[in-house]
Amino acid sequence: MGKTAVALSIAESLGREIVSVDSRQIYRELDIGTAKPTREESARVQHHLLDLVQPWEAYSCGQYRVDATNAIKEILGRGKTPILVGGSGLYLRALEKGIFEGPQRNDALRSELRRIVEREGRESLHRRLAEIDPISSLRIHPRDTERVVRAIEVFEITGKSISELQKKSTRPGQFDLKLIGLRRQRETLYRLINERFEKMLLQGLIEEIEGLISKGFSESWPSFRTVGYREMVQYFRGDVGLEAAKEKAKMQTRRFAKRQMTWLNRSAEVTWIDVEADEEPDRTAKRVLEVLKSLD
Repeated sequence: MGKTAVALSIAESLGREIVSVDSRQIYRELDIGTAKPTREESARVQHHLLDLVQPWEAYSCGQYRVDATNAIKEILGRGKTPILVGGSGLYLRALEKGIFEGPQRNDALRSELRRIVEREGRESLHRRLAEIDPISSLRIHPRDTERVVRAIEVFEITGKSISELQKKSTRPGQFDLKLIGLRRQRETLYRLINERFEKMLLQGLIEEIEGLISKGFSESWPSFRTVGYREMVQYFRGDVGLEAAKEKAKMQTRRFAKRQMTWLNRSAEVTWIDVEADEEPDRTAKRVLEVLKSLD
């Protein structure tokens, strides 16, 4: 929480540009609920890899790797150093460690698998994954339908599990990254998450989601998995009341934050900075700069 303000302070002080490492901010029209940088913030510092695709379009980790690599090289070519900002573990790993380049997607197979989700639920598809690839089923959340579908798709096309192929076919990354993580006490983090969601509602999140629904926003859109949006859609469908939808969205955001921390804690390369409850972004930015100097 607050990483945008910290990143802006650092980028301005060093004259750098920001490359997003956020798998939700790639979608156009999902602005408020993804805490996308505002126009004013984007005017202060140049941002890259925002608003790449329409909310109904698919976008893979492999495509992110290509787009991010091109953006980083372009920034370096102008004599600047990019700052990567975000918490999408898969995107970060794609840049840091490389990525598995699997078979081309099979739209007919994907449609069949999504129909299973519609008929039987996400858990049914996840159980199928557990039968063919137990390793992947342990690291892919049952609600992460896109990744579950991809893992099953790879198995159906190749006859081998994606976990097995990833060990043999991962293309290495190209960049030496210095990873710094901002960490807060759990109570503070959860309070800030709750406050931020209430602020998003005041900023117009409900109206933003209404606009998406008018265009067909549903489970068939890849962007529908975005935390906060899918929970609020239940309110618009009349499945739950507004307060229940809000509480569920906050709860899922807290769970997502916990999964992010678990993911990043697995990386020994991350240098952690513990942020105090009342610490100003400029103060945190100075601490990050001090750590960066020590890592040079």
